[in-house]
Amino acid sequence: MDESYYQIALKKLGGIGPTRARALVSYCGGVRQIFEASKKDMASIPGLSSRLVNQLNRDDAMRHAEDEMRFIERSAIDLYFYLNQDYPSRLKHCEDAPVLLYGLGKMQLNAPRVVSIVGTRNCTGYGERMTERLVDGLKGYGAMVVSGLAYGVDTQAHRASVSRGIQTVGVLGHSLDRVYPTQNEALVAQMKQNGGVLSEFEFGTKPDRENFPQRNRIVAGMADVTVVVETMVKGGSMITARLAAGYSRDVAAFPGATDAPYSSGCNHLIKTNIAALIEGIDDLAYLMGWEKDKKPSFVQKQLFVELTDEERQIYSLLEERQRESMDNLSLNAGLPISKTASILLELEFKGVVRSLPGKVFEIA
Repeated sequence: MDESYYQIALKKLGGIGPTRARALVSYCGGVRQIFEASKKDMASIPGLSSRLVNQLNRDDAMRHAEDEMRFIERSAIDLYFYLNQDYPSRLKHCEDAPVLLYGLGKMQLNAPRVVSIVGTRNCTGYGERMTERLVDGLKGYGAMVVSGLAYGVDTQAHRASVSRGIQTVGVLGHSLDRVYPTQNEALVAQMKQNGGVLSEFEFGTKPDRENFPQRNRIVAGMADVTVVVETMVKGGSMITARLAAGYSRDVAAFPGATDAPYSSGCNHLIKTNIAALIEGIDDLAYLMGWEKDKKPSFVQKQLFVELTDEERQIYSLLEERQRESMDNLSLNAGLPISKTASILLELEFKGVVRSLPGKVFEIA
């Protein structure tokens, strides 16, 4: 049976979330092996109790996977499994990221630069202008725009991207057998020509309220930076911004008038140092290190610095690439993002690397 069946079935195992699913794949040596292992072997996996193993109905999960596969094949849906090369590499670093994504369209999910643009459904004229200006400026940087296809700022970001030939991806809070809101059906059709839509939800999943915060972690995790255009202090965009910050990603926000309700969330993010204040693309490019850096003043390297094996590994990667993001260093070194951040900090202390805007590093 095709490996895709087992990948889908893994999602359908009750009581197995993304973190535990990854652990199962690691301990069993592959997805297929999870469904071939004995209950005794499964119960020996750390964090998996005998009670949970007995509750796992692997045969039932496989039957449901067959039903799902029929819908996938009929709808020409693409599958993005977390171990595959075309899975969003930035999202792969987030421990709660879905193990499997469903996609429709022509998407390159590992674009060199990815920007999530989020905001209120009640977008004002100011929000529309800021979104248009930002997307217009992003065209010169080859960035992909990610958002949630909701009313307001999300829709504005997708439309602006389509009109400028920028790849844009909408992350849905429901399955791919529908478009919500329905008014965006024509927009989605356009997006599929250069981008498309993604979802972690199986066939038949409705756009229920509880799905959208879950969707927001994908919007945050896929991007190098999340830009909040307009939002109130309470709302989905604030959740997305905090998730992005929790993933050690950059967050930026447009400021607004102190008495403007739909700028209150942005102002709060800036005031509490969760988001950097930006007024346009130049500020975002500077924050992310996308502009030409000023020639740094000469700093003499320490000679004969003692490095640990992991420090030497990161240093070697930087020597090869001259300049690299923390995410890519983590991915290529096979180390968790938190561990990579700690190593880079230690290398900075030792004077052998320097940090640049946008969590980019280079040899000092």
